[in-house]
Amino acid sequence: MLNEKHKNFLGWNIYQIYPRSFFDANGDGIGDLPGVIEKLDYLKELGINAVWLGPCFKSPNFDNGYDVADYRDIMDEFGTMADMRRLIDEMHKRDMKLILDLVPNHTSYEHTWFQESRKSRDNPYSNYYYWFDTPPNDWESMFGGTAYAFDETRGQYYLHSYTPQQPDLNWNEPGVVKGMQDVVDFWVDMGVDGFRIDVIDQISKDFEGNRNCFGPRLHEFIQALFSREKTAHLFTVGECWTGELDEIHRHIHQDRQELSTLFQFGHLNYGREDKFTPAKGSLTQLWNCMRYWVKTMEEQDLLISLFTDNHDNGWMLERLGSKEYPYESATCIAAMMYLMRGVCFMYQGQELGMFNPHYDTIKEFDDIESLNMYRQLCETMSSVQALDKINFGSRDNTRRPFCWSGQENGGFTTGKPWIPVHSDYKSCNLEADLGSEKSVWRFYRDVLHLRKTHTALRVGSFEPLALRDASYCAYTRTAGDEQITVVCNFEKAQELDIPDACGEILLSNYGRKKKNDKKYEPYEVAVFWRKTNG
Repeated sequence: MLNEKHKNFLGWNIYQIYPRSFFDANGDGIGDLPGVIEKLDYLKELGINAVWLGPCFKSPNFDNGYDVADYRDIMDEFGTMADMRRLIDEMHKRDMKLILDLVPNHTSYEHTWFQESRKSRDNPYSNYYYWFDTPPNDWESMFGGTAYAFDETRGQYYLHSYTPQQPDLNWNEPGVVKGMQDVVDFWVDMGVDGFRIDVIDQISKDFEGNRNCFGPRLHEFIQALFSREKTAHLFTVGECWTGELDEIHRHIHQDRQELSTLFQFGHLNYGREDKFTPAKGSLTQLWNCMRYWVKTMEEQDLLISLFTDNHDNGWMLERLGSKEYPYESATCIAAMMYLMRGVCFMYQGQELGMFNPHYDTIKEFDDIESLNMYRQLCETMSSVQALDKINFGSRDNTRRPFCWSGQENGGFTTGKPWIPVHSDYKSCNLEADLGSEKSVWRFYRDVLHLRKTHTALRVGSFEPLALRDASYCAYTRTAGDEQITVVCNFEKAQELDIPDACGEILLSNYGRKKKNDKKYEPYEVAVFWRKTNG
């Protein structure tokens, strides 16, 4: 059974902000912390009670902030430490929690640790990174090419799992462990409530097993950060690429005092052959996956993270939604995912029902992964074909500025945005959505309101009603004498054999009036409430 701390996390509605693209308060074309502060009431109205703030530490931005030069300072274009203190204060005044993005696997090559480490082989920081006279294996960077770069100053190669400007930290060095503990403690003292930990599975390497992740000391290092008295209260979510239940258990079971939950990514692959190649996908695939994992995680006393979108993937609606039924498919996915049992994560713009933008030139893209992939693709296909793949799979799809209105630049900035806004911003924006009879935003607000006001939707048990491979989703959430039934039809209108005694209608995206009507329209949602004791 979950302890009270972890039960409390089930009530968190977390909103991921990509700060560079959320709202620009000073007109320089880059989102900033004052812009986030200005929009806190917007988030509160939506039903958000926690914010995951994307990378905001000082960085030269070779990988959009995931190359940290100083863990204890803020990126100049985002504001100042005073702005960060004000953000924390303003969030806490609104009973909102702040989760920061922690990047412990690698730093920027501009970080003091690396600059010292490269000077010589016998200085105090010499072993803070992995150095070799010759590359020990054929590992490749996640962005293509070798994972080893030669440093002229030191005369050795260093490991970089990502860009050459992101050298990997050597956690076997006690100074690295102590240094990262100090970073965590610095922000805890500032009032931060938790961390999302970037590629946590990579901080221990398995050179003998030829794996750049899940090394032999991984859990020792995680516990060194978060099993201490000072950090025991934190909410922590790890980016960890595993589908093995035993490994998930080792990361997040409450008795191990490591992480609160993990992001599991298998469900993001439906609707694509690979990241840059579309394939036929279905909501049935999504239901099969979530049906299994939500129930399994509950039985194991583990917290699952519920999410559809993030800063590393194109919009889920592009892969599994319907452009014939944009509102209906967006709200169907919202109800199916966020009324399940787990910790709710939303990504900025998701509440508008976003599909991918489309551009006719690679000049409209900024992401290093996309630019590298485009060059590789052009070696084997035409530039038009390569650009089609980039339009589908680029991380920039979800990193573009939030569209607040149909005004120039989507109301994101009065200046020139750091990257072009959504190609269809004049119709895909908050103002237009709120002015529509079919508002995705209002439906998300209603879903989050239900999560906050019904115990069954926070901590209640999850019981699937629809079988595996069903063309619809149906499940119950039960706590005490309260039971809520969630029904989400998929692509085609059909009759569903749902029990008649579902109760009162709490929510519908079709304005359903008759609770016992078995006919469901394409992507129709109906949420019912009843007392189980009659």
